[in-house]
Amino acid sequence: MNLTPQASQPHNHRILIIDDNPSIHEDFRKILGPADAKLAEELDATEASLFGDQAGASSAQNFRIDSAFQGQEGLEKVRAACAEGAPYAVAFVDVRMPPGWDGIETISRIWKEFPDLQIVICTAYSDYSWDEIAKSVGNTDKMLVLKKPFDNVEVLQMAHALSKKWQLTQMGRKQMEELDALVNQRTAELRAANARLTGEVAERAAAEEALRRSEERFSKAFHSSPVPMAIQRPEGKACLDANISFLELVGASREAVLAGSTTFWADESTPTVLRQELAARHAVRNLAATIRTTSDETREVLVAAENLELGNAPYHLLILQDITDRVRLENELRQAQKMEAVGRLAAGVAHDFNNILTVILGNTSTQLRNPRLDKKLTCSLTQVQRAAERATGLTRQLLAYSRKQIIQRRPLALNEVVEQTVAMLRRLIGEHIALDMQLAPDLPPIFADPSNVEQVIMNLALNARDAMPDGGKLTLATTRVEIDKASRARNPESQLGPYICLAVKDTGYGMDAATVGRIFEPFFTTKDPGQGTGMGLATVYGVLKQHGGWIEVDTAPGRGTTIRTFFPLSSEGFVAPPVKSESLPTESIPVNDITILVVEDEEMLREFVGEALGTLGYHVLSAANGRDALKVWAEHRDEIDLLLTDVVMPESISGRQLAHTLIQDKPNLKVIFTSGYSSELFGSEFEREKEHIFLAKPYLPDRLAQTVAMHLQSQGAPAFAHANS
Repeated sequence: MNLTPQASQPHNHRILIIDDNPSIHEDFRKILGPADAKLAEELDATEASLFGDQAGASSAQNFRIDSAFQGQEGLEKVRAACAEGAPYAVAFVDVRMPPGWDGIETISRIWKEFPDLQIVICTAYSDYSWDEIAKSVGNTDKMLVLKKPFDNVEVLQMAHALSKKWQLTQMGRKQMEELDALVNQRTAELRAANARLTGEVAERAAAEEALRRSEERFSKAFHSSPVPMAIQRPEGKACLDANISFLELVGASREAVLAGSTTFWADESTPTVLRQELAARHAVRNLAATIRTTSDETREVLVAAENLELGNAPYHLLILQDITDRVRLENELRQAQKMEAVGRLAAGVAHDFNNILTVILGNTSTQLRNPRLDKKLTCSLTQVQRAAERATGLTRQLLAYSRKQIIQRRPLALNEVVEQTVAMLRRLIGEHIALDMQLAPDLPPIFADPSNVEQVIMNLALNARDAMPDGGKLTLATTRVEIDKASRARNPESQLGPYICLAVKDTGYGMDAATVGRIFEPFFTTKDPGQGTGMGLATVYGVLKQHGGWIEVDTAPGRGTTIRTFFPLSSEGFVAPPVKSESLPTESIPVNDITILVVEDEEMLREFVGEALGTLGYHVLSAANGRDALKVWAEHRDEIDLLLTDVVMPESISGRQLAHTLIQDKPNLKVIFTSGYSSELFGSEFEREKEHIFLAKPYLPDRLAQTVAMHLQSQGAPAFAHANS
């Protein structure tokens, strides 16, 4: 094909000058304007040397010159020229054009849209080095540098050479497009002919090739799939093939699986069911099954199975989905939801019990003070009081389990608490059990309630003692641990960051998985009737949860049990000194002119409190709920000195809302909150209300009297006065 320029294709002599100096434009117009005969001869000679043509008649021609004084204007002119169908072949661009784009930026922007435009950079001095220019616009053969002041012949040479180069580039592109079109046309014809020939003489070969490709694609998908798959022979255990994911799941070698020497179904009925369904031409979907690996580990899977024919031989395609982690998480979620529901029930029961126990203990205590009481009746009332006190302890355990107990956390040295508790433990666990302590030195303080931590240690130690009736070894260990993402993946209840771990290990009987799944349920016990309430581990569970920690159990039948508890670190870097309990008045001081408003929704409890306070000489006003209390307040506002209110009440006004309303009306009003629930219900705002006091149910008349007297005499009592009976 002839690639030389055709006479019918005129040379492009359209040139754009981009320079902020008008005189430069005039210079270019003079140089590139009407031809000078001598200059044209020199140009023809130079052109002949560049392109190898014979110098002939002068080809000097006038160029069509357009001007732009800024880079942005130049880009617009290039766009307009292309839109007209008469694009520029060459652009002379000045390097410096303040303000706005300089020459380098102008060239970069033009080439983004019109990469064929030939560029001549004009500069009076070295604004940029060639390396800097190349770095900005790239190494290219479409750009020359012209130093000012420039030589007329050099300008003409560049104009002619670059415009011809532009023309040749366009012609070459057009001829390449024509050549591509011709090649594509010929290729299409050849392909059509080849398709016809293939269809006529090689239909069978094409079908075999398609089958081979299909099998190849299936093989690649089969072996590279992350889903465990195997191709099994219908008559036995042997497999034709198995992918890497399947081998990793069952933990066996390819040779063992293909030979059928590995039995991976935990239940022998599973392969029978699969064969029966597939023999009946039924597709198997989501069949729950259990895989037993070569390391005797079980994995839960969902099985899909299809009939497969390879080389006219029947096979079964098995596809397994490992759902072990999902089943574990579902079980853990189900267990957590069950524990939460039981906790709510326990909290509700404890709340109602505390109201009832307050009445029972209060009236029993009052009657036992009567010196003229019959001995037989005194004995009966004493038994009632002991039973009520046991019930009180049980409700406290329920509140601990349901995370509704009152806690006073502070920075605490765990090792010190362990050492102090062990002194009591040695007398309780017996001489047949060896006690060992492995306490890591220099542990940072935890943020916990000391009495709750002691309760955790005692409950875990006594539970371990009961697991070793014939003797053994009890180990208490403390360590600092850092919970990372891998650790949390094994136990979703754990939290990231540093924690202190208290581990209690025994060498007793151990427990199976079914027992471990229930040990934190309230009232669940493996002991004989009458030998345990089943609240020990439930209480530990609640305490850890309320403290922001968690529990992990490591056990198996015959190899003992290790229970690890995790406590959060204190944000403060020091151990707080022990909290000294505030001394209460030894005697209540009845004041006849003091009026107390008692708000309690439980009628028997309201009557008991009113009678107990009235006996001490206080003037008592009662209300069954917040709305009734507001009515009483409206009539006796100036008389009332102290508000004793339950926190949780029916209607729409809680004890806190009632107290807030009355204090706004009378700022010096004393307030005592009482409840069978935890301060957790009140929120962190209640902890900042230092001028109030909290009296936990159940309480005895003496405690009620002391608390009221203390608060009336105080200038600002702590928010949590442990007023438990």
